[in-house]
Amino acid sequence: MSITSAMHSNGVRVITMNYPPVNALPVAGWFGIADAMNEAAKDAKTRAVILRAEGRGFNAGVDIKEMQSTEDFNAILGANRGCFAAFKSIYECAVPVIAAVNGFCLGGGVGLVGNADTIIASDTAYFGVPEVDRGALGAATHLARLVPAHMLRTLYFTSKNISAQRLAELGSVAEVVSAEKLDETAFSYANEIATKDPRVIRAAKEALNCIDPIDVNRSYRFEQGFTFELNLGGVADELRDDFVATGA
Repeated sequence: MSITSAMHSNGVRVITMNYPPVNALPVAGWFGIADAMNEAAKDAKTRAVILRAEGRGFNAGVDIKEMQSTEDFNAILGANRGCFAAFKSIYECAVPVIAAVNGFCLGGGVGLVGNADTIIASDTAYFGVPEVDRGALGAATHLARLVPAHMLRTLYFTSKNISAQRLAELGSVAEVVSAEKLDETAFSYANEIATKDPRVIRAAKEALNCIDPIDVNRSYRFEQGFTFELNLGGVADELRDDFVATGA
């Protein structure tokens, strides 16, 4: 189980999540993404980053089993801080980040891709934020970057998923390809960016962040406050225990 980072030709760095069976990340995994992204941003040789995953799905969010096996509030505090650090590192990465999404992308996974600059997805990929079913709130900030306002509310309240094809129609997924061509297509976009003058690309990334209408870091941190309230009230533990009992 690991987060790995490897520099490829032309300044394209690939960060890979590999936490079988479903890439539900423990606290250390979220901080691992942040560390890898921050390292990539500081390396002047990095011209673009691809965030991808091994296994049958891109990301299943927080490792709830880890959370329920940890006493006190240390796990929820760690998950909150780890997710915040991971999402922030992608958004503030000095170069464009391309998310290559295979299979499911749920909960915290939407936080990752919602802060990426370009999303490429397999034709079997789907996205969802089942936080309401888990007694938590979060990643609405990032889902809002993928869908219109009323669809956001519908998906959030119902915990329904949305396909990569539908997101492509809405303009938030750049391209939908077969699983076999996912990495190749992500590299194609990254390599095209890497041919540009890196000084201009880094300036462009900073400029685009500065003109965003929503401060995604502050918005997500606000959401996390409600998650902690639900934990203090015991609601989140009840729903997470129910989820763990299903054996999913």
